[in-house]
Amino acid sequence: MASTLNYGIIGCGMMGREHILNIRLLPDARVAVICEPDAEMRRQAAALAPEAAFADSPESLLAEPSLDAVVIASPNFTHVDLLETVARTRPLPVLVEKPLYTSHGDRRRLDRLPPGFAARVWVAMEYRYMPPLAAMLAEADSVTGGIRMLTIREHRYPFLRKVGDWNRFNAYTGGTLVEKCCHFFDLMRLAIRSDPVRVMASAGQDVNHLDESYAGRTPDIWDNGYVIVDFANGARAMLELCMFAEGGDYQEEVTAVGAKGKIEALVPAPAAHCETGGDGVPIPKVVASPRSPRGPVARDVPVDPVLLEAGDHNGGTYYQHRLFLESVRNGTPPEVTLADGAMAVGMGHAAQESALLGRTVMFRETVG
Repeated sequence: MASTLNYGIIGCGMMGREHILNIRLLPDARVAVICEPDAEMRRQAAALAPEAAFADSPESLLAEPSLDAVVIASPNFTHVDLLETVARTRPLPVLVEKPLYTSHGDRRRLDRLPPGFAARVWVAMEYRYMPPLAAMLAEADSVTGGIRMLTIREHRYPFLRKVGDWNRFNAYTGGTLVEKCCHFFDLMRLAIRSDPVRVMASAGQDVNHLDESYAGRTPDIWDNGYVIVDFANGARAMLELCMFAEGGDYQEEVTAVGAKGKIEALVPAPAAHCETGGDGVPIPKVVASPRSPRGPVARDVPVDPVLLEAGDHNGGTYYQHRLFLESVRNGTPPEVTLADGAMAVGMGHAAQESALLGRTVMFRETVG
């Protein structure tokens, strides 16, 4: 492998451009070739990576001989098609954006990917690598004595505009509890270190996008919900999502509780999309509260301003890319596997089904 790692980027919407910005921050890495069908997105990508060539198809991108790795950041419903294309054409290491897939049929197609290629696919879960959440996860066991309850609250802005408005419809996204929340279901499994057994959800579309119309269709994407997940080890977790609640100091508040105490991570909203409350932009925090008279201990977890400028994930995309680059260079397995990505989507599908049916869903019913 050459001293400089050459990336191919498929899809240059918001996340594709965030990947370009963060690859440019890596030592000995460059964006070599880009595939993006939309003219405006191509223009914006070219401004970020002027050294990159442009390909008119994924196959022609993969034909670039210098490529070492591929990033798939296209719309959700195209991810499995593109994984199959890479596997068939040139099975390079891949970083594929979440959600890994959107439909049950796509899940079965993933099972048919060649094992050697599947073992080189890293599913992008940027929230794992946000500094405040990573710090909380690292300290959770020592503070809590073992997590028995985990609560994730996200109060945020509505879905952003996308090319073709695909993110306004469940058919293209997998549904809000898949599209937006698979990050959080992945965090639940990672923190609790167990797999889901039972899922209960209540969710719907109450405020956002109701006055919009696309080719005569009104968006059906949900904008709020609660999800409770019971895990095999007896722990439980809850998600509270509201996508018409922008303006607070913190967008995500994650709390883990056990017999010895609790620990919380507080993550601000991206300044580019939401005006934060108070004076200036809040600093991410971790608060440890052991069950003792000395009370809570709070500390700031500042993020390098350069990383904040390079995307909306509080530095998580950069730290993820650093680890992905090491995995590609060393031939080591990805930290976030196809199985991890599939479990996160499966939990989202179970939550969507529970909310639609108005009943508890056993996880095995959904994933088979």
